[in-house]
Amino acid sequence: MHKHINFSDCSMDQVSEHYEQVIATDVSAAQLEHAGQNPKVRYLHTPISTSEDELVAMLGGDNSIDLIVSACAVHWFDLSFFYSVANRVLKKPHGIIAVWTYNFNIRNLEKMMTKVLEVVKPYNDPRVQYGLDGYKKLPFPFESFGFGSEGNPMELDMEVEMTLDELIGSLKAGSTIVKAKEQGLDLLSDEILEEMRREWGDSTTGSRKLVFLAYMLVGKPRSN
Repeated sequence: MHKHINFSDCSMDQVSEHYEQVIATDVSAAQLEHAGQNPKVRYLHTPISTSEDELVAMLGGDNSIDLIVSACAVHWFDLSFFYSVANRVLKKPHGIIAVWTYNFNIRNLEKMMTKVLEVVKPYNDPRVQYGLDGYKKLPFPFESFGFGSEGNPMELDMEVEMTLDELIGSLKAGSTIVKAKEQGLDLLSDEILEEMRREWGDSTTGSRKLVFLAYMLVGKPRSN
C-alpha cells in the first residue's frame, strides 16, 4: 500500500488519485473541518501538545509512509520536531519528503511587488523570511536526488491568471498584513493601492497571466 501524508492544505482530492491512502494533518481542528471529506483521506487533528511518539503512532508507525508533502507551510513548523518525525515515519530507503512555497516575486510585476514587499518587510514574522528568501536558508537535512537541496532549492515558474483585485486580495490575506490590520496598521495604504493600479495598466478589471516564483526542496532520509 502506498501511503501519503500531507502537512498542509494542498488539494486532497488530487493527491488521493495517486495514493491508496492519504493522511491530512493540521494543528487546527477548524482547518480540518473545512477540508471536505474524501473516503481515501484520513483527517487527523494533531495539536501542538502531541508528542513525537504519539504523532508517529497516529501516522502509522516508523517506516510506514511513502511521501510527505508540505505546501507553503513548513516554515511555520517546529522544524526539529517535524524533521525528526519525518525521518522516523518515511520508508527506507525510498520514502520522500517534498516541501515547497511561493512568494510575491512576480516576474512581470517586479517593480510593483518590490515596493509592496519593502513596505511589509519590517513587520514580517522571522519565519516568513524563509519563504521570502525562496527557502534558500531553510534547514533541510535530507539527501537530495536532483530536485533541490538545502541551500539550493529548485526554482519553478507558477503561472496564474489573476485580476488586480484578486492579487490585492491575496496580499491582504497574508499573515503579516492581517496581523498589522488587527493592530490598526494598514500596510496596503490607499497610496500603495493606487500605485499598483497605475502599474497594472488601463484595464484594472481584466485578468492577466502572472508568473510567480516557486521554490521546492525534495529529499529522502540520509543513510546512517
